[in-house]
Amino acid sequence: MYETVIRRLGNLLSVKSLITLALTGVFAVMTLRQAVSQEFMTVYSVVIAFYFGTQTQKAQGTAEGRP
Repeated sequence: MYETVIRRLGNLLSVKSLITLALTGVFAVMTLRQAVSQEFMTVYSVVIAFYFGTQTQKAQGTAEGRP
């Protein structure tokens, strides 16, 4: 259990995760201020799609027995 928590914390602190969390924070602030531009939405959508796409791909690889 403890090893799992440490491993997940380590994964959360990867560069990809930090960038995604930072962009999500900026998106939340910009949304509250009603200042979200189309350019930011495009960048944010691409980053989120990439992040969740790689997570889904990794989960599918694990389910199929790949490392």
